[in-house]
Amino acid sequence: MKKLINSPDTVLADALRGVAAAHPELTVDFENRVVAAPRSSEKRVALISGGGSGHEPLHSGFVGEGMLDAACAGEIFTSPTPDQMLAAAQQVDTGAGVLFIVKNYTGDVLNFEMAADLAREEGIEAESVLVADDVSVEDSTWTAGRRGVGTTVIVEKIAGAAAAEGRSLADVKAIAEKVSQAGRSMGIALTSCTVPAVGKPSFDLPEDEMEVGVGIHGEPGRHREPLSSVHDIAETIVDAIAADLDFTGGPVIALLSGLGGTPLIELYAAYGEIAAALEQRGITVARSLVGDYITSLDMAGCSLTLVQADDEILRLWDAPVSTAALRWGR
Repeated sequence: MKKLINSPDTVLADALRGVAAAHPELTVDFENRVVAAPRSSEKRVALISGGGSGHEPLHSGFVGEGMLDAACAGEIFTSPTPDQMLAAAQQVDTGAGVLFIVKNYTGDVLNFEMAADLAREEGIEAESVLVADDVSVEDSTWTAGRRGVGTTVIVEKIAGAAAAEGRSLADVKAIAEKVSQAGRSMGIALTSCTVPAVGKPSFDLPEDEMEVGVGIHGEPGRHREPLSSVHDIAETIVDAIAADLDFTGGPVIALLSGLGGTPLIELYAAYGEIAAALEQRGITVARSLVGDYITSLDMAGCSLTLVQADDEILRLWDAPVSTAALRWGR
């Protein structure tokens, strides 16, 4: 294992120190492992998300104007605790309530539910939205139901824009749920990832094979098959997503994320094939992102997310955003 670390035991603490040094506009609560934007001077809904570390820039990279107000960081691939989430809510609530955006992993779901209850006991109005968009498997290693993956990024952006407009907690939750239900994702892995505390690849994947439908923690997907061309990989991913939800007849937001170990030149090669496959199937992409947005440490591979959009969703997508990992409109 070769990694830029001091010790497997201090990876998260060291990374948070780096976040604080690189982004002085953000507040880093080292005790509770919360990255937060300055509390709004206006009474408006605050958005909070979080999860296990190792998926950067998710979630702390999306804290800032027009997106998240706070992100809670758990240890590598481990859910943050309810106390962390409560601390985040206390730091960013302005009196209009908080919305927790939760990926569908059992630990995250249980801990965010408990955090919402604790927040309500503190007098903070709290609601949650669940993202469960991975078409690969119905139940997986760490979930009951589908895993929550790339649609999370788009939910955070759309809901963040809605909150910035001063909408009510009920309205922000409604648009977040609409986006969550309209999104589907699927990924493929060319290599395993290596968790620092383990020191070796999480699973064995032969050089001539790929994992189709891999999870962002290295969970098994649909099956393994021989490594194929990027054209064939694109066809496989698009077929699986398009078979699960009809994306024709309206605009689509497309997000192609690397999994942490794939160079951008390969991601663009993949997106070129994906764009052609979508056009062939009558799917119209109105907005697109290509890069590392939800990763799995150093895993090589990619994940495609498609979200059905309408004029309102596109308008909110285009609204200004200023975070470490996503920035436009200013």
